[in-house]
Amino acid sequence: MQLYYAPNTISIAVAIALEEAGLEYEAIRIDFAERQQTTRAYHQINPKGRVPALVVEGGILTETGALLELIADMAPEAGLRPNDPVLAARMREVMFYLASTMHVNHAHKLRGARWASNSASFKDMARKVPETMAASCDYMCNHGLRGPFVLGDSPSLADCYLYVVCTWLEGDGVKIARFPKLTAFMAAMEARDSVKAVRAKDML
Repeated sequence: MQLYYAPNTISIAVAIALEEAGLEYEAIRIDFAERQQTTRAYHQINPKGRVPALVVEGGILTETGALLELIADMAPEAGLRPNDPVLAARMREVMFYLASTMHVNHAHKLRGARWASNSASFKDMARKVPETMAASCDYMCNHGLRGPFVLGDSPSLADCYLYVVCTWLEGDGVKIARFPKLTAFMAAMEARDSVKAVRAKDML
């Protein structure tokens, strides 16, 4: 497998899951500063011009949630998705919230052009980010984390996702120390070999 990623983006959630699952992959860096994601060559990999993209036998797949689910299917022994359907739905509940709300909150800081054309609007969106990201942190502490990890004592796909989103908090003007449950969660994730491995590869 080949994982197309950019450092410190949500694509790193896929790398963490691959490490958790013990699956071999080649990491191919896309340099956003050099706008490699806008090139014709990369658009042949992912026409959306975003990361992640995962090359697997049978084609190329995109979208973080879909790739995480694929990893769980490829390595069921890793236990990244619970067998219990209600617990699996709880895991997806958090993942979908991260994708549809918290990640979008974050994107308003630098990606205002996705939603507006007036540059004054961009500044207004950016000013709102600390507030909306802090609100998402409150939600995760009160309704997302059910223990050290999203589902309790064992990590799942949702934890790979949440961890990466939380690495953005300081840059978004949110002090994670305000949220003890998230602080403990981040410490638990930092201690895992999967996170250590992606840090060693300079992906975070």
